[in-house]
Amino acid sequence: MKLKNKIFFYSTFLFVILIVLLSVTIYYTFIQITYDRELERVESNAQSIHSGLRNETDQFSAIDLMSFYVPNDGMLRVVNQDGQLMTTAVISGDVPTSLRNFQIDFERGRQSFIVSHSDISYGYVQFPTIWMDGEVVYLQVFESLKSVDDNLNTLKLVLILVTVIALIPVFISGKLLSDLIIQPIQSLIKTMNDIKRSQTFKHIPLNKQSNDELFTMGQTFNELMDLLKENYEKQEAFVSNASHELRTPLTVIESYANLVKRRGMERPEVIKESIEAIHTEAVRMKELTEQLLLLARRDKDWKIDASEVQVDEVLLNVAKNMERAYQRPVHVKLEKPVLITTDEQKLKQLIYIFVDNACKYSDDPVQISLKEGPVVTIADQGIGIPEESMEKVFDRFYRVDEARNRDNGGTGLGLALAKELAESLNISISLDSKKHQGTTVILRINSLSSH
Repeated sequence: MKLKNKIFFYSTFLFVILIVLLSVTIYYTFIQITYDRELERVESNAQSIHSGLRNETDQFSAIDLMSFYVPNDGMLRVVNQDGQLMTTAVISGDVPTSLRNFQIDFERGRQSFIVSHSDISYGYVQFPTIWMDGEVVYLQVFESLKSVDDNLNTLKLVLILVTVIALIPVFISGKLLSDLIIQPIQSLIKTMNDIKRSQTFKHIPLNKQSNDELFTMGQTFNELMDLLKENYEKQEAFVSNASHELRTPLTVIESYANLVKRRGMERPEVIKESIEAIHTEAVRMKELTEQLLLLARRDKDWKIDASEVQVDEVLLNVAKNMERAYQRPVHVKLEKPVLITTDEQKLKQLIYIFVDNACKYSDDPVQISLKEGPVVTIADQGIGIPEESMEKVFDRFYRVDEARNRDNGGTGLGLALAKELAESLNISISLDSKKHQGTTVILRINSLSSH
């Protein structure tokens, strides 16, 4: 069963049950109240009849007295203490004669309840009394409630008619409700089928006047489409750039391999040059591949090995290694030793990336300082970063200076990787840079919870 039909069926069924239950409750409640009120009236009339009979003299016969006091459309009869009829029952009005022999479960004492005979309801009241000969007998009064039954039957017909009429808007509202709920879902399905067929990202048209959960669902879907589109475009650019970057070293390696193949036997210096170039490009391609693999990790895939780390020792170690690599001074200024809980290897890798960039893009000594916080700053006096590029430097494959970066073997992935590492280590990064004046990287380091 389709969702639309389920909504229509269950909502309509619920309202039908509620309306029917309400009508039935009204009907039987009214019956109970009406019969109770009529029974009280019959008891009052019976009490009057009983009082009248007791005050009469003996000059009238029993049948005459009963004929005088019998209620309209009713019956009077007298039974002894064993429930046996003592006199002829007297009836009046349209009461059937068969009522005279109507048997009731006799019990001594006062009684009152509703009985039914020949599809007609009667109010029945029984009184103990002293009969003319001094014997204790029971006076039984029957009074027809046919008019009450007719009114109740009319009420039943009215309630049935009202129920049927009330069900019409219930069916209409159920149809409208199912359409209202299913319309955004159908729109969602249609949009998803269009996306599947056309291989494009589309939005669901939204009713801006609405602000319910269905509108929120559509809005969330549209936001999800925007996010998927953005990630898809980033993925395409990433794959395109990665394939381009890998193609370059492979082309260089292939070219030098062909050169060695053609002229290596004749010119030994060509072999040496080719080996150096092939080695350089292989190292560059390995570095690029490792960075790509690292960047492909999701946040939850970063495994953090937290331990107590002397930040000052890490800075001194990085500075010493970079001085050897670039044959250039890397100065470290320490206010005091700092001990924090973090992942030492990832912290080193993060510092290496920024110090390596500082050495690549400047010819002057690099300055590293450690202050309370702890806050690490890495400053160079190199080419700097233009203001319009500050927001893009952490994007993958972005280069501020394409020509120089490619000559130096940059991949455009270093700062993107640094951003990922910093987020995994709960380190905030900020840049202060001016073109042709240098760049200062500020790292605010926070301790991790050790596990």
